[in-house]
Amino acid sequence: MRYRKQLYLKSDNGFEEAVVRNYTREDFDELITIQSESFPPPFPPELWWNKAQLENHITLFPEGALCVEVNGVLAGSMTGLIVNFDPEHPEHTWEEITDDGYIRNHNPNGNTLYVVDICIRPAFRKLALGKLLMQAMYEVVIYKDLDRLIGGGRMPGYRKHAERLSAEAYIEEVVSGKRKDPVITFLLNAGRVPIGVVANYLEDEESLNYAALMEWKNPFK
Repeated sequence: MRYRKQLYLKSDNGFEEAVVRNYTREDFDELITIQSESFPPPFPPELWWNKAQLENHITLFPEGALCVEVNGVLAGSMTGLIVNFDPEHPEHTWEEITDDGYIRNHNPNGNTLYVVDICIRPAFRKLALGKLLMQAMYEVVIYKDLDRLIGGGRMPGYRKHAERLSAEAYIEEVVSGKRKDPVITFLLNAGRVPIGVVANYLEDEESLNYAALMEWKNPFK
């Protein structure tokens, strides 16, 4: 199954043409450039996508390898894999569940689409492309008849409040609207629901290595 959606997005200059589609080998260099723009130093370059990872994405689960173009310019991407997720035992790390981004553990018979990564070019972030890609991935969940989409959301605002709040209490304050978090607030606006907090999810100083497990359930299941 190949995915392609064309639409127009409201901008300060009127409307911009956008296309959401599966990414291919021809996009690899640009996808790595987008990572470098989105995660500049001191973020370690070795953590950007490499071509071996991207090759696995388009080979093992091409339906979960999505990108978005705006007026013909590649502006962002989102990647997923299918896993067999047990809500009763949610503990995991990003490295474990995504095979460190190589997705060799992709399970076509699993029940859950797991988000590996979402990345939007800084110059295009006013167009709500992240939400657009998230909606596209929800459609993949429905098409594949999966139970849910799930993924760990970074909590980059948490470090400033860690002396006063537990990670769980911080998420509660974000959900209640008492404070905003750059990632968790975005995921809430995109339709995701927090179902727990995972410790030691990913080495991330701003989040103190915590992540909020954020779910979207297939409404037809």
